Parts: sequence; C-alpha cells; structure tokens
Amino acid sequence: MDFRRLFDIFPYQQARFPNKKALSYKAGIQWIHYSTDECIELINKVSAGLLSLGLKRGDKVGILTYRGCPQWAFLDFGMQQIGVIPVPVHASSSRDELTYIFKEAAISYCIVSNRELLDKLEGIRPDLSTLKGIYTIQKLPDAPGLDQLMKEPSANHLETIQAMRASIHEDDLATIIYTSGSSGQPKGVMLSHKNIVSNIKATISLIPTNYTKRAVSFLPMSHIFERMVTYTYMAVGASLYYAWQRDDLQAFVKEVRPHYFTVVPRFLENVYDQIVDRISERGFLIKKLGLWAIRIGEKYRIGRNFALAYWIQLRLANRFVFSYWRHQLGGRVEGLVVGSAALQPRLARLFTAAQIPVKEGYGLTETSPVISFNRFEPGGTRFGTVGIPIPGIEVKIETQDEKEEGEILVKGPGIMMGYFQNEEATKAAFTEDGWLRTGDVGQWAGKRFLSITGRKKDIFKTSSGKYVAPEEIEIHFNTSTYIEQCLAVGFQRPYVATLIIPHFPSLKRWCEENDIHWTSPQYMIHNHKIIHFYEKEIERLNNELPKHKRSRSFHLLHEAWQVSSGELTPTLKIKREVVTKKFEKEITEMYS
Repeated sequence: MDFRRLFDIFPYQQARFPNKKALSYKAGIQWIHYSTDECIELINKVSAGLLSLGLKRGDKVGILTYRGCPQWAFLDFGMQQIGVIPVPVHASSSRDELTYIFKEAAISYCIVSNRELLDKLEGIRPDLSTLKGIYTIQKLPDAPGLDQLMKEPSANHLETIQAMRASIHEDDLATIIYTSGSSGQPKGVMLSHKNIVSNIKATISLIPTNYTKRAVSFLPMSHIFERMVTYTYMAVGASLYYAWQRDDLQAFVKEVRPHYFTVVPRFLENVYDQIVDRISERGFLIKKLGLWAIRIGEKYRIGRNFALAYWIQLRLANRFVFSYWRHQLGGRVEGLVVGSAALQPRLARLFTAAQIPVKEGYGLTETSPVISFNRFEPGGTRFGTVGIPIPGIEVKIETQDEKEEGEILVKGPGIMMGYFQNEEATKAAFTEDGWLRTGDVGQWAGKRFLSITGRKKDIFKTSSGKYVAPEEIEIHFNTSTYIEQCLAVGFQRPYVATLIIPHFPSLKRWCEENDIHWTSPQYMIHNHKIIHFYEKEIERLNNELPKHKRSRSFHLLHEAWQVSSGELTPTLKIKREVVTKKFEKEITEMYS
C-alpha cells in the first residue's frame, strides 16, 4: 500500500506499522495516547460531524491554535477526506489579519484551542458574515467543544465518506496556508495533496527515523514546516508527542526523550543561553570547564582530520560537559531539524560537536516547504549553508553577479498551485518558463550546497553606490554573545548603521565582572561604559566584514522585537518596514 493523498497516511500506517502510541499529548499531568486504529476512528467522527453541519466539498474551515495536538490531526484529516479545505491561521495574527483571512477564504466554521483565542475571534465575529460557528478544543462551559462537533458515524456517513475519499485526486486542493509576510496583506498559498506528499516522500529518504523512534512537536501547526514534518513522522510510524500545553519546552523534551524534533534557531539560542547562565552561576572550576568546552565545540569542523590534541580535548568536553547537555534534551536526540530562519553557524558547530546533530534546511510555504536540507549521511552537511536540494527539486541561481550570487529559482512537484483568488500575485511569482521566484538571494557553496545571503527585496544600495544584503550583516552580528537582535539600515544613506538590542543576560554578567552596577535595560543602554563596550564589540565584528558592509554607527534599544507587538512575523522574521518606521528618529540620529 502507498499513500498519494494526505488522508491516506493513517491507513498506510495501519497497514504497515500500527502503533499503540501513534499520537500523544499531556493533559495536566496525565498522558493521553491514541493508537493508529483510534486515530482513524476519530478522524471519521470529525468527518461525520462536518457532514452533519451541512459542509460540502470546497468549503473552508479555520483552525486557530498555538501548537499542535492529536485533535489538530483528527480535524485536519477529517476535513481533507471529505473535500473540506482546512485553513490553519497563525494564533499571533492581528485582528485585522484575522478579519482579512476569514473574509477572503469565506471561512464557515473555526476550531480554536482555548478561551484566549475564542475571545479573540469573538471580538471580530460581527465583521465575519460567513462564520457560522466556533468550536473549542479546550473544554469550556459556555462554548461548544469538539464533543459537540464530532459524531459517531452512521452506516450512511461511512458510505458517504468512502465515496468522497475515492473522488479526491492527488492534484486536488488539500489546504490553504496564509503566508505571514513581512509587509502587505497575507497571501493564501494553495497546496495540493501531491504538493505536500511529494515533499514528505523526498524528506523521508533524508531523515533516518522510523517506527521505533519518538518525535516531539511544539512549533505552530499553522506553519507548513511543522505540519509537513509531523506528516512525515506519521508516515514512517514514529510515535509523535505534542507539547500542547504552553509550558517549559526543555522540561517536556527531557521527559519525552525524543530522537528527532524540529526547532527554530531561537530555541537553540535559548538552550545555549540557559546553559551559559547555569555555567556562570557555578563555582570557579565548573565555570572554567564549561566555557572551555564551549570554545572547543565552536572550533568543530565536519570532515576534517582533527589534530590529536583537539580530538582528545573534544572527547573530554563530551565526557564532562556535553553529556549534561544531551541529558537536558532527553539523552537520545539523533537529530534536530532547523528551519524558518537563519541559524548561526557557530551554534550548529557547537551542538554537533556535543553529539546533538543539527541539520539546517530551507524552504517556503509555496514549496510545501522543503527546498534543500543538510543531510545525516557523511559528507552531507556544510555549516553555514541550507544544504543540498532534495530529490525532485531543481534549483538555479538567476542573474549571477561576479560572486555567482543571484535570486534562487525552483521547480518541482512541491510547487504551489497558486495564491488563492490572486492571479496577479501568482503570475508575478513565476518566470515565463515556469520557475518559482523565491525572493531569496543565494549562491552555491562547494558546488552542491545552497547558501542564502539575503532577501532580494531587502537588498539596498548606499549613496556611495555599494549594494548591501542586510541579513548577511545581521546574521554575522547575531553571532555575538552580547547581541540579541539586530537590524541593518542604509538605503540611500552614506553607510550602513545598525539598531541593536543587547542580549541582556550576557550584558548583565559582563557588568558584574566589571563592577558596573546593574539597574534595568532601559537605563543600562545609556551607560557610557556599556556604549564603549559595544563600540569595541562592533569594531571586532566589523573587522570580519568588507568595508562597505561595516556598521559605522549603532543605537542600542532596550526592548526585544516581538510577534505580539507587530515587529516580527509569526516565523520570527523582522518586519523591516514596521521597525524602521517605528525607530525613524533613532535611525536619523545615527546619520546626524
């Protein structure tokens, strides 16, 4: 048996490797497990409930949650197998974004995770003429829940479900996913079953997971990255544990002891920060040993013949320091798959040296999503790149300059059907000969590894005539222990300048070591000793950049940019137009 449509995945799992703990989550302190058979039964109950509501093929139903859970999967597959189109929506979306999405997609029903999101949606409900009802996953006394939505399927229901399943082709629309977008209104990406299934099958061959493994999911299911990866776990029969509750992720991971899970770079940065914090709080010898191990790990290079002295040092670091890191992540992690944003190569080297393999990949919602990926097999990883194109995907670099750098174009079975009700944007997304324009600028490294150097629309030209990719500078500056976030500016200006948000835990430790009295971030950024310290730190970072990319001025800010405040997209990318407008005064001062 094979699977060609997404809703074929659980029958495929049932036929090949039925699992008693296929999907699991924690309710309070109790674990709830669902077998493969139970998952199929509950998926059919969702379908029966939707049919009882009068929903028909092509109708749109929204799912608004912070994270995934087994019920998310039941809803997703239950809709798909009767031709209802699931439209997952980012929980962090603003009221205006929600209103726009619900109106454009004509969403008729929506399932939300909890009271908070129910109230958020109820607040705009008067503006949503097509919305007939809202159901909650969390049981609430005053709102209909999944118990009211799901129905025990009658013989007639089961006959109808089977007939509808048989009528759905792999080229039919499976879902609409609205891109977060760093500017403008979100666009609805239409993905077929074939689009996503082709990506699943290509990825299965690259991740050595199977029915004996455990995986964890805690990223939002409104992102195609996490959604596709969870489909992949299901397709190979791995036991999938959802971090449904918004609690301590590291504690959850330590309890589940997974072999694989997906993360965004910020997760690894937080793990690293917490490790450094704990090291700093220990005695002199432990602190010295921990920081020494980090320096050893940051020097790690794949594929090199290590000098005997380094090999011995790395073994000692793993024995006495990195073993503790692995224990904090459950003790048996075989791979962390990183996506969504750029990962600092320094952290990729460090965690890999600690025997926690980190594999960075690259993709778009429009490509279902994976385009390239660093591999687990020997020779398949190169730090600082997003890996090798996956099977079935063609990649080329358009309008290469003298550095062989240009826009990344892709072709393959995972490329979207188009943007929902937006022919103009769909046409603009493709070249005349059918290549998808990613909007990202990149180049080849070592002939077969893809390296991303920035976003085409973000590249600016200084008044001195030099082109600058701001992301390249920001990624480089973010390698500093003392920089949390950074935005490079310079369009039609004489030089590059940077807005910088310090990493305040590291800065506080530096102040303690240098006898500088600590108060609060909003006051510390004006301390002349701290400003002088950042001048030296930026000078050090600048020395590793070409002259036209060096930051000749900077301004410290005391509050991190957040999704909730509108400065970041749900995938944690900076909304440049929003940030530059908000800090227009500070930017002007950097050039005065």
